[in-house]
Amino acid sequence: MNTTESSFSTASAVSTEDKTTSIVSYLTIIGFIVAVVMHGSNKTRLGTFHLRQSLGLMLTSFAMIFVGMVLAFIPVLGWLTDLALWFGLFALWILGLMSALKGESKTLPVVGELYQKWFGGMFA
Repeated sequence: MNTTESSFSTASAVSTEDKTTSIVSYLTIIGFIVAVVMHGSNKTRLGTFHLRQSLGLMLTSFAMIFVGMVLAFIPVLGWLTDLALWFGLFALWILGLMSALKGESKTLPVVGELYQKWFGGMFA
């Protein structure tokens, strides 16, 4: 009976650690780096999935900075478009974080499949 309890605890701890890696990957660049280090010692499918999704979101946000600089030269319409893009990216970030909190591997709408394809060899 004792071995059953300890194997159950071990399985639960791995699952919790895996979810922690997934969640931390969405919390700033520093959180992403911490998640990569955590994932290096215990590679799991959930951690790999969310590291790819959060890396894609970060790179997309860097690209949006440059797009925003171009849109800044277009009065009103450019500003509103830039604001809409940032709100959309924030919504994707929330969806990714919620998926990590639930321990699910749900791709982000529109870009999630692309992130998995582009970064398929990373974090494996």
